[in-house]
Amino acid sequence: MHILVIGAAGMVGRKLTEKLVANGALAGRTIERLDLVDVVAPKAPDGAAFPVNVSAADLSEPATASLLVADKPDVIFHLAAIVSGEAEADFDKGWRINMDGTRYLLEAIRHANYVPRLVFTSSIAVFGAPFPEYIPDDFHLTPLTSYGAQKACCELMLADYTRKGFVDGVGLRFPTIVVRPGAPNKAASGFFSGIIREPLSGIEAILPVGDDVRHWLASPRAAVQFLIHAAEIDGAAVGPRRNITLPGVEVTVGQMIEGLKAVAGDAVASRIRREPDATVLKIVSGWPEAFEAKRAAELGFKADASFEAIVRAHIEDELGGSFVA
Repeated sequence: MHILVIGAAGMVGRKLTEKLVANGALAGRTIERLDLVDVVAPKAPDGAAFPVNVSAADLSEPATASLLVADKPDVIFHLAAIVSGEAEADFDKGWRINMDGTRYLLEAIRHANYVPRLVFTSSIAVFGAPFPEYIPDDFHLTPLTSYGAQKACCELMLADYTRKGFVDGVGLRFPTIVVRPGAPNKAASGFFSGIIREPLSGIEAILPVGDDVRHWLASPRAAVQFLIHAAEIDGAAVGPRRNITLPGVEVTVGQMIEGLKAVAGDAVASRIRREPDATVLKIVSGWPEAFEAKRAAELGFKADASFEAIVRAHIEDELGGSFVA
């Protein structure tokens, strides 16, 4: 099997790559080649039993996608995007990268005259308020941010190109991924990771919203499993509704802090400093909070067990099993 990962230098891309290398197979087929692409060349994983090719390329350039699919990869993971806050701040860049890049990829696949499985990372930002308490799988798409609008457009294209038989697409509406390792990014949702990551490392974290903000979360571990399951799932079981709202952990910011205390203690949680930010709060207030996600469960997607489990996974995977008390 030949696999292409676009956006492989990002956190989820790196973890997906590591998992593919460790597994050595996907959908019951041995991996024979792995291509990793991003705007900066991704790092090649260690220990691969098959060729791994890394390259730097910009999917928003019209000619790039045709080059990426020239050798007809069997499975394509499309993770490349700019994050919500940056897409809102730079309107042109958001549409160019998040929407145009996806359209170029779909067109390149169509003209390559073959039908790969394409796993596309969408977002719960495709939904907009007002919301019911728990958003059903058939809730309408009315995004309230440019990022959400871009992802919604891509979902419609993915479904249409699949309907026409040009691609075998599966779109995944990801919860917010927590806890993201490394330095903070420009995502408006970045504080969800920051209020856990920084205190565990002995650093003060800024909380720009109130404790009552409720959100839908998943760990990086869960994110990787979502992607692999989407690559392996029977397309007939997915049916014509190709975009799936993924399961997550429903939690308020206050409950996140209590979960951090339960795992790491009060001293760690005391490193969170409340500093309200009206811009961030306005963006977050337009996001969905909780989902039924019945269809994803029926299709075999699995959420994290609890928020405490998400915190423990971060400590195990990123901090070597310990933290700054």
